Amino acid sequence: MVDISSIIVNWNTRDLLLQTIASLKDQATRFSTEIIVVDNGSTDGSQAATAAAFPDVAVIDTGANLGFSRANNIGICRARGRYICLVNSDTKALPGSIDAMGAYMESHPECGILGPKTLNGDMSLRVNCRTFPTLWNLLCGAFCLHRLFPRSRILGENLMRHFGHDIVRDVDILPGCFLMIRREALDAVGLLDERFFIYGEDKDLCRRFRDAGWKVTFCPDAKVIHYAKGSSSKAPARFLVEKLRANRQYWEKHHGAAGAFFFVLVMLLHHLLRLPGGALRLLGGQAAREAARRRIGASLRCIRWLLARLAGKDLPLGAQDTP
Repeated sequence: MVDISSIIVNWNTRDLLLQTIASLKDQATRFSTEIIVVDNGSTDGSQAATAAAFPDVAVIDTGANLGFSRANNIGICRARGRYICLVNSDTKALPGSIDAMGAYMESHPECGILGPKTLNGDMSLRVNCRTFPTLWNLLCGAFCLHRLFPRSRILGENLMRHFGHDIVRDVDILPGCFLMIRREALDAVGLLDERFFIYGEDKDLCRRFRDAGWKVTFCPDAKVIHYAKGSSSKAPARFLVEKLRANRQYWEKHHGAAGAFFFVLVMLLHHLLRLPGGALRLLGGQAAREAARRRIGASLRCIRWLLARLAGKDLPLGAQDTP
């Protein structure tokens, strides 16, 4: 058995993957570690590049894109660590992060999930700590009240913009880009729900851990850069629909059919309200017009999917043409 097993799910992000692995290998830590890459059928040479650069890293070839949750579960079942670190392939762990997270877990046995402070590529803060979603904070997001009152606890989205992300704090939800999970707790609560193909699995996992009495804790002493240039960046409109699908699934799982129905209604309102603003931006310069066309196209694609859900249908990825 080792102390910390880091699991990286990869799908065609070879260069980012190698950077992520290097950042984990460069960690100076008192803990014994292992790194497992679960490759979801990449065609960009990720597996060969990993084997050449890091021969001691275990690579599991799934042979196909099985989704984020299932691939992580495959890695977890292979892992030997007392702590499981789920790592996105577009992240970079800054020095001391693994040691800080491991030390916190050792001294706080009530903590089931621990997350670091996440930064953008320019080292600015990514506001990632969240409260559980409610219909109220979804409505606040639909009407952009979070932009008018960015520090408000009442009128904001579920993103904790009022929190400075500078102290240790128990939260509802941590982002799944970089999580350290206590193996004992994971064995008790259960693996990632594989019905979440991509997105939503972190929200669901944190909810289940909290419901089981485990703490979900933010640790600013550990810092990770999240470039957000992974698999979903290759087709942003397509994956925006997939995010809607995952969030609706979360609502149905934890709030029943009625909750899922009202989630769809609020999100339909959200995207309908985005169309007038996007149309106005079409009057701007060339760059503004191109950005507006992308946003309008993404909103229309989401509206089509939401209307299909109201009609009892679920359009699969690829079933919608980009406007």
